[in-house]
Amino acid sequence: MKLVIIEGVGKKDTIKKYLGSDYEVVATKGHVRDLPQKTMGVNTKNNFEMQYTIMPDKQDIVKMLKEKSAKADKIYLATDPDREGEAISWHLCNILGLNPSDPIRIEFNEITKNAINKGLEHPRAINLNLVNAQQTRRVIDRLVGYRVSPKACKAIQPNLSAGRVQSVALRLVVDRENEIRNFVPQEYWSVVANLKKDSSDVFKASLVKFKNKKIVPAKKEEVDEILEKLKTGEYKVKSVKKSLSKVHPSAPFTTSTMQQDALNKIGLSLKKVTSCAQQLYEGVEIGNEGKVALITYIRTDSVRVAPEAQKMAKDYLLAHFGKEYVPDKPNEYKVKSSAQDAHEAIRPISLDRTPESVKEFLSPENYKLYKLIYNKFLASQMTEATFNSVNVEIDNSDYIFKSSGKTPVFDGFMKIYNTAKKEKAQENDEDESENAKLPELNEGDLLTFVDMKTTQKFTKPAPRYTEASLVKEMEEKGIGRPATYTPTITLLSSRKYVEKDGKYLKPTELGEKLIEFLLKGYEGLFNVNFTADMETKLDEIANNGLDYLSVMKKFNDYLEKLIGQPTEPEHTGIMCEKCGHEMVKRVSKYGEFLACSNYPQCKNIRNIVKVCGVCPKCGGDVIERKSKNGKIFYGCNNYPKCDFISWEIPVEKKCPKCGSYMTQKEMYGKLRIKCSNENCDYSETIKKENKDEKDS
Repeated sequence: MKLVIIEGVGKKDTIKKYLGSDYEVVATKGHVRDLPQKTMGVNTKNNFEMQYTIMPDKQDIVKMLKEKSAKADKIYLATDPDREGEAISWHLCNILGLNPSDPIRIEFNEITKNAINKGLEHPRAINLNLVNAQQTRRVIDRLVGYRVSPKACKAIQPNLSAGRVQSVALRLVVDRENEIRNFVPQEYWSVVANLKKDSSDVFKASLVKFKNKKIVPAKKEEVDEILEKLKTGEYKVKSVKKSLSKVHPSAPFTTSTMQQDALNKIGLSLKKVTSCAQQLYEGVEIGNEGKVALITYIRTDSVRVAPEAQKMAKDYLLAHFGKEYVPDKPNEYKVKSSAQDAHEAIRPISLDRTPESVKEFLSPENYKLYKLIYNKFLASQMTEATFNSVNVEIDNSDYIFKSSGKTPVFDGFMKIYNTAKKEKAQENDEDESENAKLPELNEGDLLTFVDMKTTQKFTKPAPRYTEASLVKEMEEKGIGRPATYTPTITLLSSRKYVEKDGKYLKPTELGEKLIEFLLKGYEGLFNVNFTADMETKLDEIANNGLDYLSVMKKFNDYLEKLIGQPTEPEHTGIMCEKCGHEMVKRVSKYGEFLACSNYPQCKNIRNIVKVCGVCPKCGGDVIERKSKNGKIFYGCNNYPKCDFISWEIPVEKKCPKCGSYMTQKEMYGKLRIKCSNENCDYSETIKKENKDEKDS
């Protein structure tokens, strides 16, 4: 009997049906051996010797593996084809008494009979470079966790964790929130003319230049002045530029681009995308066929496509679409220099297994994701789409308006995969003159003015991250790797460091306090460049055999230097009424509070009271409170004697219309003061004092 040991139990039946009765397939259900839970388990004084132990919940699995391996004629280790999988196989060698230099390791990028047989025909030794990279990552993460987390717990609250990748991802979210808070909107105006030629349809043209210099009116007075000058002139076509434009298909999916498109296009959460992709990779029940894998390995940063897959796509396109949809030579996509490129891009295993043909066997989410992956891959192997593009400039009194339009010539890859516009950092409104339906225009044509639309607008800050845009940012900045995006972002939510505001990620008060603390003493450790550089070093260990011990030593020396810095909680000068020690600021998931510095001997705590105004009902203090759901509201400190509450901050000013109290709310850099009486519509807007203006 030959024993094949795999990692995930989900693909056990899929693999077993291809191997026959001479093989037994068993699963480890992930890692079976790790550093101990209650001690650091790394001897930094002795070449970073690691004290591995069998994980408590894997004792029975290890016992089963030992029993079955003792009876097996041959053992193959077929854990996942990545660093973690290689490390699991190496640990199994130690547990089962196997020689890692023997040809016992097999791997396959897809779960098909052909791929598995190829793996069995070409077994290899354990790749110690991959193992060393994984161990280095594990040790560095353990050092950070064991040395920095306790200091955060002491300064803020118990049970906090700092992580090499996790905390940098959190910092991105916190930094973006601070950008939004500090953003001062700038007023600007759009000027759009509605024009027509003879009896043609009306089209829009936007004001863009004055005397060939870009113009963006900042005030209504500027707009009025422009409109006055335009009244005396005529609208004349200055230039017409026509061209044939091409839109090329984008590369097939990597892990991160699959996650981004699935989040943006089909609305799945990051955790759900990963779960669905894992099921499609491991295999789903397809009628009488049993378990069948539908896609290739899902943890990859490569856009490379195997030659046999390119041929499969070409044959399918010729048969179902025609030769005009097949490029002269297969489309090749550039792999990023930072990519590990260990596996090809995510793609369907067989194009004959169309999404519609397997729809009845898939959950709605699995079907949507499979269709997305299927169409993305097929589109990546198709010809480009072509358009006739027209760009027009129109002159009136040296004011230049522009309008553009395009009409499709050939749909190409867009026949099956229409590329959505990328999210704009400013999320401003689209230019109304883009993609206009234009009449036939020639230089010198005089146009008829219909009307003018002027719109007041304000610049907007960059939006908060969504799960999709955070994954994109992490990949672009080199924070983490394909296998870590989902667990990192999921951990931030589960530990209450971030929360969802609709589809956007917002840092909690606890998350902001943690980052504030980490940046005071450990900014060099928790910054993007340092984290990205460490990921590069791990890649060099895996790919080029960089000395992993020197990497660990250098990191440990740097960490010990940082650890020597003081990390005291924030002092308040307020004394504990129970024991006389000073009260210090700490943070829970519900916000800041005061706690006795003599903890755990004294467990006295107090709320931090934030006075926001005068109660309009009894004259007491209005203080900031939080509901059970964490939403801020304002109530009287004389509660329960006074039951005043409001979702907005009350102000002392009375409504001049009905006499009720008024409330204030900040919107786009301005304060909006409105009457609290639902039957009264009085409100006024006050521009907030600009700090720069104040200082000047």
